[in-house]
Parts: sequence; C-alpha cells; structure tokens
Amino acid sequence: MTNHHLLSFDSPAALARAAATAWVDDVAKSLTAGKNYSVALSGGRFVQTFFALTVELARARSVSFDHVHFFWADERCVPPESPDSNFKIAQETLFEPLHLPAANIHRLRGELDPEIAVRQAITELAKIVPPGESGLPALDLVQLGLGEDGHIASLFPNASREIINCPASYLAVYDSPKPPPRRLSLSYAAIATARQVWVLVSGAGKADALEQSLHPEGKTPLAHLLKNKPGLNIFCHLPKINT
Repeated sequence: MTNHHLLSFDSPAALARAAATAWVDDVAKSLTAGKNYSVALSGGRFVQTFFALTVELARARSVSFDHVHFFWADERCVPPESPDSNFKIAQETLFEPLHLPAANIHRLRGELDPEIAVRQAITELAKIVPPGESGLPALDLVQLGLGEDGHIASLFPNASREIINCPASYLAVYDSPKPPPRRLSLSYAAIATARQVWVLVSGAGKADALEQSLHPEGKTPLAHLLKNKPGLNIFCHLPKINT
C-alpha cells in the first residue's frame, strides 16, 4: 500500500494541463466557499508552461485568483529582477497576466541577508495563513518540483540535522550543491503541514530520482517528505518506473 498518488502522463503538456486544471478546480472551490486560499510556488523551466496553462484555464472559466495569497517553496538569494529568481518567473507568467493584487504576493526577499529574509518570511506567512495541527501555518497547497538528485524546494541530500528537523516554517540554506549556494526554503515541517502537496516531475533525467524516492528505503529529500506527508500527489511524465 502506497502513501502517495502517482499520476502519470504521456507528455509534459498533458501533465501541465492536468495540474493546472486541478489547481483551478481547487481555487474555484475555495471561491465558492468564500475562503481565502494560500499556495507556495516553486520555480524551474517546467512551471512556466504550468503557469501559462493556469492563466488560460482561469480566463476560460472566469475563475478569479484575487483571493489567493502567494508564497514560495524556495527562492535563490538574488534580487527579484534576476533571471534566476523564482519570483520573476511567476510575476511574468502568472501574476501579470492575471492582474493579481500586489498585496497578495508575498515573495521571499532573496536580496536581503538570509537570516533577515527568513524572519520576515516566517512572520508574513503566520499573519496570513492559520496554523495547522503542528502549530505551523497550514498552506492550502505547496507546489514542488524534483531535482535530479531528489531535492525538493531547496532541501538537498545530505543536509544537516538542523535543516531536516527545523521547527520553523522557513530556513536559510548556505551550501546548496547547485548555484547559487545561498537560498531560502520552506522547511520539511511546513511542507508536511500543508493541506495538499503536489510534486510536478518532468524530464528523463528525473526518472532515477523519483524511483529512488518511491523506494521504501529511499533516502532522498522527497523520500523523507513522503514518510511524513501521506497522500501527496506526484504528477509525472517520465519513462516507466517501478512503484
């Protein structure tokens, strides 16, 4: 019996459309219920397609995102106008096309000292998002990608105990194996507290990482999350893997 839902697609476009459809459905339900909605976004090349399809579907169905509060699963320690900024990707492909209110966009301030940026992020998240059973803010959705080494957000293999067991919602990472070395990230605890967690996995180079993560004895960051977050959804377009 698995502790996750593996959803396989025959193309990256089909994966992106399915995830975008599911997200617009979820946002529409919260709108009908009269509730605010909170999400933490990730970066990467693939999310540009995902965001573009979300905009297309939201417009076609007249689903407003004006009640959605946007946070980030992680960010590189760069200015917001940097091409390496996860915020910049979302700003250009999601926020500007949907004309979203600036007050609902809570970016991680990568241009600041990491410890100051983490403190600000923790405070801002707690002001907007009510706590879950763990005591940490419970986001409605955390969207993650998967690295070829099995990393999620900016939580990498061989991390220290301080990072793995961080009790706060956000933390600073100073030794990322991928440049730039300094990053800001949601903690494992904060991700596990979310109502839903989706991992979007596309690309042949990710197959081994996903297979290792789904193994009962897996040691990757995603494997660690799976042990602490039952019911996680994995949307993937990959060569056939053993599950």
